[in-house]
Amino acid sequence: AIKPDRLKTAKTLVAKAVKLRKVFSVQGPYPVIRAALWARGWVERHVPHPAQRATHCHGNEEDDGDAGADVTGETTEDTKENLDDMYDLMSRLVRNETTYFHWTTRRDYIDCHSLRNDQITNHYANSGTFTTKVGLCVNLRNLQWFDTADPDTFFPRCYRLGAEDEKHAFIEDFRKTACTSLLQHVVETSRWRRDGAEGEDQKAHNRSDLLDNVEHRFVGPGMIDTALHVCQEFLNVLEHADIDVTVETLPSVEEQQWAEFLQDYYVVVHEGALIRGSGVFVERCQATLIRLQEACPQLDTDGLNNIWIIKPGAKSRGRGIMCKNRLEEILALVDSDRALTKESKWVVQKYLERPLLVHGTKFDLRQWFLVTDWNPLTVWFYRECYLRFSTQPYSTKTLDSSVHLCNNSIQKHFQPSCDRHPGVPEDNMWSCSQFRAYLQQQGRGEEWESVVVTGMQQAVVRALQTAQDLVEPRKASFELYGADFMLGKDLRPWLLEINASPTMACTTAVTARLCPAVQLDTLRVVLDRRTDPSAYTGGFQLIFKQAAVDVPQYMGVNLLVEGAPIRRSRPLLHRQTVTSNPTLAVQLPLDQSLSEKVETTHKPSGQRSYAVSAFRHSGKENRAAGEKKRPCRSRTCEQPLVVHTEPQRKAQRLGLSLVANGATLLQHRTPTCGFPSLRGPLPTLEVFSLQPNIVAATSPCRNPNVSFHPSVHMHQLFLCSRRQSMAKFKRVHRGT
Repeated sequence: AIKPDRLKTAKTLVAKAVKLRKVFSVQGPYPVIRAALWARGWVERHVPHPAQRATHCHGNEEDDGDAGADVTGETTEDTKENLDDMYDLMSRLVRNETTYFHWTTRRDYIDCHSLRNDQITNHYANSGTFTTKVGLCVNLRNLQWFDTADPDTFFPRCYRLGAEDEKHAFIEDFRKTACTSLLQHVVETSRWRRDGAEGEDQKAHNRSDLLDNVEHRFVGPGMIDTALHVCQEFLNVLEHADIDVTVETLPSVEEQQWAEFLQDYYVVVHEGALIRGSGVFVERCQATLIRLQEACPQLDTDGLNNIWIIKPGAKSRGRGIMCKNRLEEILALVDSDRALTKESKWVVQKYLERPLLVHGTKFDLRQWFLVTDWNPLTVWFYRECYLRFSTQPYSTKTLDSSVHLCNNSIQKHFQPSCDRHPGVPEDNMWSCSQFRAYLQQQGRGEEWESVVVTGMQQAVVRALQTAQDLVEPRKASFELYGADFMLGKDLRPWLLEINASPTMACTTAVTARLCPAVQLDTLRVVLDRRTDPSAYTGGFQLIFKQAAVDVPQYMGVNLLVEGAPIRRSRPLLHRQTVTSNPTLAVQLPLDQSLSEKVETTHKPSGQRSYAVSAFRHSGKENRAAGEKKRPCRSRTCEQPLVVHTEPQRKAQRLGLSLVANGATLLQHRTPTCGFPSLRGPLPTLEVFSLQPNIVAATSPCRNPNVSFHPSVHMHQLFLCSRRQSMAKFKRVHRGT
């Protein structure tokens, strides 16, 4: 039974929390987040855990260790049990209330579009555009639109093997890298020989290993010529020396030659074979490498073995990642999984063969950063990070994941090697403070801030800038990310990937201190600064905040133009029409005894009839045509055509024209412009020289031999309405 005083206290706390909108929900084992929110007066509303989905929307996210125990501190068991009972009681009281703070492991647990503006969540929609292997690979190619930096200076070369064009680009890159690696091999081999005893020991070791394979121990010098030629062509392209070449040339190295070159390269570099007469090429190789150094910022880290790391984009926590150094093996591995290849999920990235080592052991860095707004882009960088070591000494002679993958979810399955330096920690982790002390011993302590931290900050901001147009901005959202870096021998940081929902498992003494701290500081930035802009932000420092940008009406670059097609007009219904010959005319002479004659032509059904103006012919041609048809019974027909200016203007205002001896002419002119939906001009009717009977003055003359169309009848009505005007015109004409 619940004690009345505890129930009263719970109701009081719940009422206050609801009034202040302090109801939260946490999905996943985040005891630090829960404890920090409880301390701020928030009440948790328990929600059912969503069912796990078979396919996740951001397969690159890390979730290893999140279900493990976390270090929260100093509460005794009895006190914790009492507090848990109280919190459970309060949770039941707010089960029907609105949640105002969501903290989840995955972004697809919460639909950001259904949240209100005052509801906070720890994920942004579409942030998978840079937290997936494929997304980061594609987006960083657009860096030129946001920054002048070259992505090849902080992000290893990367290709999607599912895209056919990128697959071909990778093959070309692999071949070119084999050529540059061979040149470095020639130069370094000659250097070993000059070093004296150490070089002699190295050669003796190589020879003893290959005594059973003498026939393949030596390779001809032609492969060095091929490598120099390929590198020279590459430099010419970079220097635009081929810009004036108009004739398409065949490839300088055929496919069969490439296959032979790569096999010789594998024998020399991987198996230790020697090249006959390589000493005469040393100077040329050195000169070419100096030129390549200026054009290829990754030349120092490429190494000699041409190792590439293959990552399946649909898996996380290092699963499925492996290293390969032969082209045919990489292509075969990708082709074996058609599903991932079809979706362009396979990513191949150049492996950094010459990283900075600590006591001969490889490591990488996990660096946290926080985004609190995307417009304007606001980035917070955590002051502390930690190092993750491999359990085995570093070597490029083996491609085992225990040597090359420093992910804790991979290394926890291996025991530290007996050959590993004792200075490497047994739990495989260092804090950044311990690493700075190591650099200080090496005389490079100042480079931590000036080179490492600055380089990581720049890489993070540039990666976010390329994804800014793709992530859906939301003012009440935030997200904590974990970026993985490797350091070159010059301490330059190289961005490997960015993870959403980074693990907060306290698996070592280092993470037991740092993971709770970064969670508490995240809440300081997200919650405390909302009410107090000067609030303490812990280890987070603001490193980037751009000016606000007006968001256009569309999202991304997908534009859509909608419209309706223009349809052709329907064909005119068939009707019996009165059309004209090329000299269509209905003439009524002044002699009223004459009958009207109308010449018509009818075109077959389905064809349009077009009127042809009689004004295309001169007056003599019209008269000649009339004489051929019938004899002229009036002398007035032979009189010259006389048209007075004033009557002509009046007739034009009435839409009429004049013919000889006062005969009137009615013309419907064909429009000179047609409608866009029609192929030709509109069909019209032209009737010339229809003159009413002046004597009868009642109705126009009709010829019983002519079958009048309704359109002709309309013209007759028009004549009747203008009868008085024509009579007046005739009187004026006769008076003159």
